[in-house]
Amino acid sequence: MDNEIKSLPMVPLRGMTVMPGMVVHFDVSRARSIAAVQEAMVEEQKIFLTAQKSLDTEEPGAEDVYEIGTVGTVRQIIKLPKQIVRVLVSGETRGRLQEIEYSDPYLRAKVEVIEEEDADTPEDVNTEAMERSLRDMLVEYASRNGKMSKESIAQLAEVRGLRRLVDEIAANIPLQYTDQQEILNETDLKKRYEKLAFKLVNEVQIMDIKDEIRRKVKERVDKHQREYILREQLKLIREELGEDSTVSDAEEFEASLRKLKAPKEVKDKLRKEINRFKSSMNSPAESGVIRTYIETLLEMPWDKASKDNEDISYAKQVLEEDHYGLEQVKERILEFLAVRTLTKKGESPILCLVGPPGTGKTSIAKSLAKALKKPYVRISLGGVRDEAEIRGHRKTYVGAMPGRIANGIRTAGVKNPVMLLDEIDKVSTDYKGDTFSALLEVLDSEQNSRFRDHYLEVPLDLSEVMFITTANTLQTIPRPLLDRMEVIEITSYTENEKLHIAMEHLIPKQLERHGLTEDQLTFSRQAVWKMARNYTKEAGVRQLEREIGNVCRKAAKEILTTDRKKIAVTDRNIHRFLGKEKYTYQMANPAPEIGIVRGLAWTSVGGDTLQIEVNVMPGSGELMLTGQLGDVMKESAQTGISYIRSVSGRYGIPEDFFEKHDIHVHIPEGAVPKDGPSAGITMAAAMLSAVTGKKVRADLAMTGEITLRGRVLPIGGLKEKLLAAKSAGIRTVLIPKENRADVEELSAEITKGLEILTVENMEQVLSHALAEEMEKTEDTAG
Repeated sequence: MDNEIKSLPMVPLRGMTVMPGMVVHFDVSRARSIAAVQEAMVEEQKIFLTAQKSLDTEEPGAEDVYEIGTVGTVRQIIKLPKQIVRVLVSGETRGRLQEIEYSDPYLRAKVEVIEEEDADTPEDVNTEAMERSLRDMLVEYASRNGKMSKESIAQLAEVRGLRRLVDEIAANIPLQYTDQQEILNETDLKKRYEKLAFKLVNEVQIMDIKDEIRRKVKERVDKHQREYILREQLKLIREELGEDSTVSDAEEFEASLRKLKAPKEVKDKLRKEINRFKSSMNSPAESGVIRTYIETLLEMPWDKASKDNEDISYAKQVLEEDHYGLEQVKERILEFLAVRTLTKKGESPILCLVGPPGTGKTSIAKSLAKALKKPYVRISLGGVRDEAEIRGHRKTYVGAMPGRIANGIRTAGVKNPVMLLDEIDKVSTDYKGDTFSALLEVLDSEQNSRFRDHYLEVPLDLSEVMFITTANTLQTIPRPLLDRMEVIEITSYTENEKLHIAMEHLIPKQLERHGLTEDQLTFSRQAVWKMARNYTKEAGVRQLEREIGNVCRKAAKEILTTDRKKIAVTDRNIHRFLGKEKYTYQMANPAPEIGIVRGLAWTSVGGDTLQIEVNVMPGSGELMLTGQLGDVMKESAQTGISYIRSVSGRYGIPEDFFEKHDIHVHIPEGAVPKDGPSAGITMAAAMLSAVTGKKVRADLAMTGEITLRGRVLPIGGLKEKLLAAKSAGIRTVLIPKENRADVEELSAEITKGLEILTVENMEQVLSHALAEEMEKTEDTAG
């Protein structure tokens, strides 16, 4: 059947598509559109309606509108103010735009009216299936959409015929005008049905997704609302119980921030964290981490400093009262105070106190803080092997905290405390990082003004902290770290110093600790001297204090269990309290002997004497060394024998002597390891004595390193060695000439009663040592 072509007035519609079977009203304001509507009323009321492709086109032509539109009948026109006309139109059939005849005063178009009939008879199974599925889809869509009335759905469900049903549904459900235009464009009924069905199913899915999102949002909002209400109720309950003020934590933090004296960088960081804290109220885990961080930053003494004590006489008095001896350390501290008083500033020196255990290294730091009237913080570095112990952990880790340095500053409450880094030589290194390297920045006055702690995340000024470090030995401290510190050696105490320390400090302290008075328990000077000499063997006074404590305990028991009210401890009754003597000194031999020479040794608990014994036996030239000697000591013995062989002619030793004899060198106390080069001249003298058969003086001891040519090189630990010689009843000591300056630094108390001779070579050593050659040189240094 050929479609009829008609000439009809045309109205282009903006944002709207009119479908066949649709009754709709719309407003027109363009002059040409108004004229076209009026012309339609004059004629048979027929009008062609098609949608514009773009909403912005004001004067649309044939290419600006969709080709397929709807031929409709104008039912009513109402004129509204501002030259607007409201038109009521009912859509009837599809129409295809052939051409626009003219466009002035209105658009007139040739339109091919598309007449449609149902593709199949109602009895057709396919058509019936399509109709039913369409109705089901409509019902499901309407139930999801909720905007269509039950009456309109019922009316649509009553429509018979697939074509009418498709057009009616497309006209009555709320679709986008572009979607309706897509269905209008389709002239093939089956394809039109498929497009409509797809749109309906798609719309249902979109609405399902929207419902799911809306439900989840509602759940979340409800949860937050519930939490908010519960939190407010909890807050009110706490207020009623008087457990909580009305000011929230965040407001408290802000109030603390306003009072905080800190650099701008710190305040900006805190402000940012407080804002984060406010926004994380609903996440307890996150807010807990932020709360701890904010509290830590607020507790740090950023710009809070204690005033330095400038009274040097008071500082000197405190140091003298607390410690006997340690003159070099006291002098250095008073120098620092004097410079700071004059300049009102000055970089705090980083002092490293090195010495044996029990010599007062830790307590001198405490006295320094007392003298300066500054807070004192002690940080023990013994066994610290994780770099994070110094620098802190990043706050992203669970249980993160600042490092020991930052924590020490926080504990002190000021930015310029006295900080003791105890046992710095015991720091260990493993896979977790180099702890010594972390300390480099802490102990460098050039860079510690902006020390970075991983937890704090803002620079911390350590330049005003007075660091004091302690160590038993410098061997394990890396050179770069040692370079940053001023090393002050604290040497062993003499017996006289131990006596003073015990009488002035240790005994009063132990009496108080054991609830005794000076009237109840007294110590004679001889008893203390005997305790120091025969019951302890140490460089410091820790063991001596322990022994005094033992006496106090036994005296306290005796006072309570007997009628005695006063106990006097003397050198004659000391064994009642402490038992038999624990240490005896190997005194000088009564007479000169062949192959036995007394050497001097340094140990970590003070000095000691070593008796070196040498035997010569028939053999094949073997050198045997026993007594747990270290590699350096063995090499010293080999150097000594090489020197003796090189000068054998001078001492009348036969040329083949060393091929026919074995030499055995032994150092008693065989279970104790020994090492070091300072027994070199002692072993050489003993070997020469044994080889030549000449006796060595019994009242003489010696120390020094030997070279192949017989030169004597300097050694260390001279003070301890001289003290050991004095204790053993030695009268004459041979030391290397280069150690003369060390002797001059020693107090008269140590050198008194000792003849100290300096030697440059083995010839001088032998001239003093061998009993047959008793000519004494006048080259003495004491």
